Amino acid sequence: MEGDRAGGLDPLALPLSGTTLIEASAGTGKTHSITTLYTRLLLEAELNVDQILVVTYTNAATAELRARIRRRLHDLLRAFDGETPEDEVQRRFVEKRLAAGLASRDRGRLLAALHGFDLAAIFTIHGFCQRMLQEHAFESGVAFDIELLADQRPLIDEIV
Repeated sequence: MEGDRAGGLDPLALPLSGTTLIEASAGTGKTHSITTLYTRLLLEAELNVDQILVVTYTNAATAELRARIRRRLHDLLRAFDGETPEDEVQRRFVEKRLAAGLASRDRGRLLAALHGFDLAAIFTIHGFCQRMLQEHAFESGVAFDIELLADQRPLIDEIV
């Protein structure tokens, strides 16, 4: 895959089909890559916010991703209104979309995404699993009120 100027991951060159796993150390740009992929899925693949799943490890990371994705959508709206993005990857993306004559269509999709952002599927692994078990209780054979425990120590202490 094509690397960016720092020799790392270029989120504009990643395929939008299949599964993409981004795994790297802290401070390497994972969140930036995820927000770029998210916007590409919205605009290039024409998916809606309720059709894109983002899963991470912690509640803090989930909150950060949700805030950064929402901010990226706002930034792109401003870019399509003529403001030059500071971020080089975002600037390249906007230039490509403008050159293709897609600014008006993309602007509408971004507005729709922001209006429906409460439906965005951005979860911790535990949160996603709990939601799937609740939504598919009949198929999975588990109780509707099942609760996944992130930390089983209090339960083990109680049993002992």
